[in-house]
Amino acid sequence: MPDMSASASMAMTHLVTLAELDEDKVTPGVLGFIVFAVMALAVWGLMRSMSRHMGKVDFKEAPEPEASGGERAEPQRG
Repeated sequence: MPDMSASASMAMTHLVTLAELDEDKVTPGVLGFIVFAVMALAVWGLMRSMSRHMGKVDFKEAPEPEASGGERAEPQRG
């Protein structure tokens, strides 16, 4: 059974090299990409919704009603 222990030793060697982390190389990975993609979709949806709502807003001011029975104040010139 020396062949069995040699293959087990080889498998353990590969697992150890996979478990080692390079402290100088840090990546966000798949989870970081998923979080970023979800946030980007949320911002896109909010921008689209805001654009739709801003299109419904009427920016024209209604004229102020005349003061009943009083004189209208004119700006002083001079």
